[in-house]
Amino acid sequence: MAAIGRFQKGDDVFFAKVVDGELFLMHGDMFGTPTFDKKPMSAKGVRTLAPVVPSKIVAVGLNYADHARAIGQPLPKEPLFWFKAPSAMLADGAKIELPYQHHRVDFEAELAVVIGRRVKNVTATAAPRYIFGFTAAQDISDRTVQSSESQWSRGKSFDTFLPIGPYIETKIDPSNLTIQLFQNGQLRQSSNTNQLIFDCYRLVASISAHMTLQPGDIILTGTPSGVGPIQSGDKLEVRIQGMAPLINAVK
Repeated sequence: MAAIGRFQKGDDVFFAKVVDGELFLMHGDMFGTPTFDKKPMSAKGVRTLAPVVPSKIVAVGLNYADHARAIGQPLPKEPLFWFKAPSAMLADGAKIELPYQHHRVDFEAELAVVIGRRVKNVTATAAPRYIFGFTAAQDISDRTVQSSESQWSRGKSFDTFLPIGPYIETKIDPSNLTIQLFQNGQLRQSSNTNQLIFDCYRLVASISAHMTLQPGDIILTGTPSGVGPIQSGDKLEVRIQGMAPLINAVK
């Protein structure tokens, strides 16, 4: 497998392998040993969905060394994480909705980990065996709400506040990937996953020590420096090396 996407055509929702823009229908369990059609299917009338349906989404904060330096914060000794509602998920190409006209809402480009096997108390060394793949995401955040509460989930879980996808890349090394965000064509965030304080495997180990992770669960690994506000009419594009870009407009 390489890039795997989730799609809808009419009333049918299905997974497919994506090769050079063509879709090869998947049969069987995505997290097991699926098979694929040998001939591509017609893409006419096919809509891209969020690439997975998780039982939970664990977001990690202050996890890029350059971000911590930029805001004058010491490097954390343990991962800081919270939950983001699965109902916040948004497909590539769909629109981010701003719930309050006068609130500050920020973009945050992130690399997302997709869990592939049930995991509890795994070591960082063994963690790669439990990861299905990786995808691009944004942890959209209502700072007005977030700053008014000690808990961050509400300000980060409005509907449409988790653009993700378009596909899951299953054959990629997450340790040294460029990550960028463009706002209306202007580069706003630019870093590399080698700046992660806690890399993907250490995050799986740390989180699985506290809770069981299930196939399809998502870990948002944090955002680099350069986060900023969005407004209606913006076009946001997350580009992570080796992945299809994640593009969403704001309304």
